[in-house]
Amino acid sequence: MGFGLVGLEALAGKALAAEGVAANPLAPKQPHFAPRAQRVVHLFMNGGPSAVDSFDEKPALTKYHGRTLPTSQRTERKTGTAMKSPFRFRNYGNSGLSISDMFPHVAQHADDLCVIRSMYADVPNHEPSFMLMNCGDARQARPSLGSWVTYGLGTENQNLPGFIAMCPGGFPTMAGQNWRSAFLPGAYQGTHINTQHTQPEQLIEHLKNDFLRPGRQSEQLALLRELNARHLEQRTGDALLEARIQSFELAYRMQSEATDAFDLSREPADIRAMYGNSVYGQQLLMTRRLLERGVRFIQVWHRAGQPWDAHDAIEANHRGLAGECDQPIAALLADLKQRGMLDSTLVIWGGEFGRTPTVEIPTPGVSSQGLGRDHNHYGFSMWLAGGGVKGGYAHGATDELGWNAVENRVHVHDLHATILHLLGFDHEQLTYRFAGRDFRLTDVHGHVVHDVLA
Repeated sequence: MGFGLVGLEALAGKALAAEGVAANPLAPKQPHFAPRAQRVVHLFMNGGPSAVDSFDEKPALTKYHGRTLPTSQRTERKTGTAMKSPFRFRNYGNSGLSISDMFPHVAQHADDLCVIRSMYADVPNHEPSFMLMNCGDARQARPSLGSWVTYGLGTENQNLPGFIAMCPGGFPTMAGQNWRSAFLPGAYQGTHINTQHTQPEQLIEHLKNDFLRPGRQSEQLALLRELNARHLEQRTGDALLEARIQSFELAYRMQSEATDAFDLSREPADIRAMYGNSVYGQQLLMTRRLLERGVRFIQVWHRAGQPWDAHDAIEANHRGLAGECDQPIAALLADLKQRGMLDSTLVIWGGEFGRTPTVEIPTPGVSSQGLGRDHNHYGFSMWLAGGGVKGGYAHGATDELGWNAVENRVHVHDLHATILHLLGFDHEQLTYRFAGRDFRLTDVHGHVVHDVLA
């Protein structure tokens, strides 16, 4: 019986090749059950923002300021005394959610935010924590969250990538591994865009062909498609070849669609002003335009590297970075809401971990000025908005100092399981067969956090 099925698979592959094209892996697909969210925006604050200075107020730090704490967690390096937050907290909205003055514009949307104050990860190092947050595994080559989402749902616009990663000025830590497809077909890998540029032709290399008329280029693509189809007929199921075919097809179709999507001059002046004339504002306005055009998953990085890694002068670092993204994030939430898109768009904010409640001890090559905070993976905050989550709600808690997640703890695997649930997937059933076994984003871990669901 097994050999019979193998033969049937070969016949199906030949029939597909005979049609001259590979099946479109990005065609829209139905999830396991009715979704609350249809698309995702991941606002990645790369480097690790401090929870005790943003969304997790800790009055006890004022009490213990400058004193050696009775207990502390092991970090990468020895840390110093307790350090109170240099930011002031206030209660916002009908919910009374506590948010620091680092984010005055985002705070106006407090009743839309679902703050998870009990996140925790595995280790206090950037590289494995980037991989855990983005790919579900800190060590092995695994597909990214955005790749799993596009694998499960496809995309609503065949003329644009299903998964886009925006990062101005280069790459973040771990570069393209953050949006890789790994063993999933290459069509599901994220498309990186350097958003320090503004012109569509600069954002995407070779977007336009300056040497051929559109009709002539179409004829060339038809010939290339025919040659690739013959090649595929002899190599049925070759994932790399299929990905190459899809890449050529998508690149051709993007020439008109992408030029329109990334052209911010087509937006009204009041909308451009709402987002602000900054790189981050331009990124988020592009994000809204791409969401409208059917892109399924968009990851927005703050800058290249890990800018939120504030081992020195955390007040200046965090206040400056928050000043760059606070107004644009608030604008995105407001814009999605007024267009009726927020309920079906899941917005995620956070970094790969948080920061210690203690001051960083000056260390050569790490901290020279002081008044910074070290990495803390034991307890940190992230927030979600839209897409079927409770607004104006704080889930879980860290201890009185902000060291450990102690109440309703949420691991990164649990966050991933919850994101997939909001998109209509049972995270244990969204699998891909590779190397003799079924893989999934959450591996053998993860539980849906039902308390955050609206």
